Amino acid sequence: MTQAPKSRATRTLLALTLAAAFGGFAATALRDVVEAPAAAMPALPPATVGALPTAVAGEPLPTLAPMLARVTPAVVSVHTKQRVRVSPFGNDPMFRRMFPELTQDRINESLGSGVIVDAANGYILTNHHVIEGADEVSVTLADGRTLPVNFVGSDADTDIALMQVKASGLDAVPLATADTLRVGDFVVAVGNPFGIGQTVTSGIVSAVGRSGLRGLGFQNFIQTDASINPGNSGGALVNLNGELVGINTASFNPRGSMAGNIGLSFAIPTGIARNIMDQLIANDGVVIRGTLGIETQDVTPDLAAGLGLKDPRGAVVTRVFRDSAAAAAGLRVGDVVLAADGQRIDGQDALRNFEGLQSVGHRVVLDISRDGKPLQVTAALREQPRSLAGADLDARLQGAVFAELPERLRQAGANGVMVESVERDSRAAGNGLRSGDVVVAANSGQFDDLPGFRASFTRPPAQLVLRIVRGGRPYNAMMR
Repeated sequence: MTQAPKSRATRTLLALTLAAAFGGFAATALRDVVEAPAAAMPALPPATVGALPTAVAGEPLPTLAPMLARVTPAVVSVHTKQRVRVSPFGNDPMFRRMFPELTQDRINESLGSGVIVDAANGYILTNHHVIEGADEVSVTLADGRTLPVNFVGSDADTDIALMQVKASGLDAVPLATADTLRVGDFVVAVGNPFGIGQTVTSGIVSAVGRSGLRGLGFQNFIQTDASINPGNSGGALVNLNGELVGINTASFNPRGSMAGNIGLSFAIPTGIARNIMDQLIANDGVVIRGTLGIETQDVTPDLAAGLGLKDPRGAVVTRVFRDSAAAAAGLRVGDVVLAADGQRIDGQDALRNFEGLQSVGHRVVLDISRDGKPLQVTAALREQPRSLAGADLDARLQGAVFAELPERLRQAGANGVMVESVERDSRAAGNGLRSGDVVVAANSGQFDDLPGFRASFTRPPAQLVLRIVRGGRPYNAMMR
C-alpha cells in the first residue's frame, strides 16, 4: 500500500519526460523545415490547364478554315444608292407643284452581299431585293477593291439578280452540281450582316423544299439555323466541300428582321439560282417561265365528295386555255392535279408555285384524278406571256400594258393583273388608268391572271367596266 503513490508518481514523471522529448522533437522538426533552403524542398508537379488537344486518335482536329479560305474571297459586299425626292406634303401632286422649293433630294444607302460564281466573266449573284430601285450599285471584294457593276438582270419572283464586274484576280465559288441537301447536313453562311464586315456562321439544314411563306414570291427554300441577318441577303450558303448550295435570302423573326436571327433562315437553292442566271444571260436580262395554261381552284370538302376524292386536297381544273400545254396533254375541266413531277400538290397556290419555278419546254409529269380514278399525263410547258398590250384585247384599253401580278402580292392573297404602263394622252390614260393599278375584276368575264384576262375578252362587252384597286382602295372605272 505504501508504494502505490510512489508508483503513480513514477508513471507521471515518465509521461512528462516522454511528452517533453516528443515536443522537443516536433519543435526541432518544424524549425528544420522552416529554416531549410528552398532548394532543399522537393519540386511540385506543374499545374494542369484545360485545353483542346491538337489531335484525336492521331488525326488533326476538324476545322472549316481551309475551306473558308477558298470561299470567302468570292463573297462580296454590295453597296446601293437610291435618290428619292421627299416633300412635307408626301405624294400629293398638287402641293408638290405649288411648293417645289420644299421638295428635296435624299440619298438612301443600303448594304447587302453577293457571290462571285464565274470569275472569268465576272458574274455575281445576289438578291433582287438588295438592288431593287437602286440608282448606283458597287461591290467591295474581300481584298478591299471597290468596283462598279453592270446590271445584267433580275427576277423579282425568285428574288435573284445577276450583276457583272470587270476585274482580274477574281475568285469564284463552285456551284453544287445537284440539289442533294438533306435535313441535318452541315452548312455555312457567309455575308456582310449589319454592314460590320464579312462574317461566317454555321448550322445545319433544318428543312428543304420549304414554301408557303407569305410575301416571298415563288418558293422552294432551304431552311437553316445558320444565322442570316440583315446584310447577309445575297450571300453564300455553302456545304463543307465549299460548294454553293444556296443564296441567302431571308430570316424570320416575329419582331421584324432588324431584331436579328432566331434560327429560322432561308436560302434559294443553287438549282433555281443557276436556272434563273442562265435565263437572264440568254434572254437579255429577262426570265421566261413555262406554264400549263390552266386555271384552278382549291378542292373543298364538298368538291372532294363530288369528285370522288378521299381527301380534300389538290388543284381542280376550272379552265383549260386553247393552244396551251394542258390542252395538248389532254387535261380537262374537273381534273384534279394531285402531284407534279412527284411533288405533292395540295392546292392552287402549290401548283402555281411549282409552275413558276419551271422553264419553257420542261416536260412535267402530272398525277391527276379524273372521275375518281388515278391518271398520269405529261405536258411540255409553253411560254407564259410576260405582258399584254391593251389594244390587242380591246380598243378601249389602247395605250395600256398589262402584266402578271408580282408573286409576293399573290402570296398575300391578291388575284388579277397589274397595269404595267400607260402611254400619255392614250385612250387608256383618258379612261383613268395609271401605272401600278391592279385590275381585280371586269365585266368581260372572270380571270385570276394574265392568260385568264386575255381569255375573258373573247367576246368584248358593249360597256367595259374594270374593278381597280389603287392605293389599297377599290373602285369601278368605265372604259370608253
